[in-house]
Amino acid sequence: MERGSGQGVGRRAVLRGGAAASAGLAVPAALPPAWAAPAQALSGRPSARWGMQVGDVTSSSGLVWVRSDRPARVVVETSATESFRNARRVPGPLTGPGTDFTGTVPLRGLPPGQQVHYRVVLADPEDPRRTGEPVYGTFRTAPTRRSDGVRFLWSGDLAGQGWGINPERGGGYPIFEEMRRRNPDFFLCSGDAIYADGPLAASVALPDGRTWRNVTTEEKAKVAETLAEYRGNFRYNLLAEDLRRFNAQVPSIVQWDDHEVVNNWYPGEILDDARYTEKRVDVLAARARRAFAEYFPLSSLRANGEGRVHRVVRHGPLLDVFVLDMRTHRNANSPGRQVKDAQGILGSEQLAWLKRELARSQAVWKVIASDMPLGLVVPDGTADFEAVAQGAPGAPLGRELQIAELLRHIKHRRITGTVWLTADVHYTSAQHYDPARAAFGDFAPFWEFVSGPLNAGAFPANALDATFGPERVFVKAPTRANVSPAEGFQFYGEADIDGHSGELTVRLREQGGAVLFTKTLRPGRVGQ
Repeated sequence: MERGSGQGVGRRAVLRGGAAASAGLAVPAALPPAWAAPAQALSGRPSARWGMQVGDVTSSSGLVWVRSDRPARVVVETSATESFRNARRVPGPLTGPGTDFTGTVPLRGLPPGQQVHYRVVLADPEDPRRTGEPVYGTFRTAPTRRSDGVRFLWSGDLAGQGWGINPERGGGYPIFEEMRRRNPDFFLCSGDAIYADGPLAASVALPDGRTWRNVTTEEKAKVAETLAEYRGNFRYNLLAEDLRRFNAQVPSIVQWDDHEVVNNWYPGEILDDARYTEKRVDVLAARARRAFAEYFPLSSLRANGEGRVHRVVRHGPLLDVFVLDMRTHRNANSPGRQVKDAQGILGSEQLAWLKRELARSQAVWKVIASDMPLGLVVPDGTADFEAVAQGAPGAPLGRELQIAELLRHIKHRRITGTVWLTADVHYTSAQHYDPARAAFGDFAPFWEFVSGPLNAGAFPANALDATFGPERVFVKAPTRANVSPAEGFQFYGEADIDGHSGELTVRLREQGGAVLFTKTLRPGRVGQ
């Protein structure tokens, strides 16, 4: 099997599933006629018009997500072959308005390191014989043999800064079709999966005289405040055929950042923004969290939003992914000059969890999925800071104190194979952190790789903060703010772990397929 080709595994099932999801998608009347597709749903029967997703896949389990267009009983069938001979049938929940007609079905007892074919069937709850057209997908479970290797992609920042689904760009989000063809084991979405605070206009004038055209919906006409509006933001992205086809084949590991709620938010914040009638961010965040939990298959969150975003997803002997939540538990954005800061950006409980789980991990590589970068200065207004760094190059202060504690723990517990992956800043770069260059020196060297955006505005590179000694080894970013996807600067990263040598090769890729930067890391080292 050639993993580099999305045509190599389950091709007929993927194409069949993608076509069914696309053809059956009911789109709002406001969409341009060229974007709308004829409905093929069986009359009067439930339809999975928004496609399906699989999330948090391990060597023996996964979660299948689907949304119905009406109340329905979800049934998932799995098979080792596309013929679905001897299929295993897994009954799922009854969808309804309480979860915006979404449902998640846990699959357990799956074979490790195997291609799993699945189909989702929605049945009328009053008459189980009345079923809608099945939708099909396929995914690989995590291996239990080290020799199998692992490949995954990561990026973030989808449909931001006024750049939404452009019906003139193929299936709407063409970077997802490119990533699908890479045929990864999974995709790590590093936050900003929606821009709930970013309304979309029907058209935007580009600097070169062209016009960018957006598919628009009622929920994307204003900032999201109600639960219905947050739900509508998640549904919006699923109008893109490229994304639905990608979801049918590539499992996801999803985390959130700020734009799932509102720009630069923190708990307890009261907005000073005339666009919002609800100023209490805690109220907005609760609604957004519920919609987020309804629209993604996450092993640690229930559909009502209860649970937690941070978690470990174990992907065989080579890889553990530590998914951080740098929003829910953070303190207020500030100048970041505190000499004591127990809460920081993670909160004390999440920090203790992360230290404990890193020490327990037996995986060769421990990917720390961070929704914000460590050493890049991300301002919030003129005086406050949004991420970890606050621009002062000396000893750790503010949120840096918590990161210093974590890095010290990694060094002193001799935890090998840690790599930081992030998005957020809307360009791509590679930073190497070294205590020899740092004001704080009690840590082992490590790498941080940045990618994104997927379909959003691109921005110039952020300044570096010298506290942890970062060196920008590579960067590609525009020289002006909010460069549209039509002008390029759309990025994703690829991580490939060789099953024989254990080496991890990171490639920073640009839409179009070009590899911009490559770094190979050797296993078994505390620092690189």
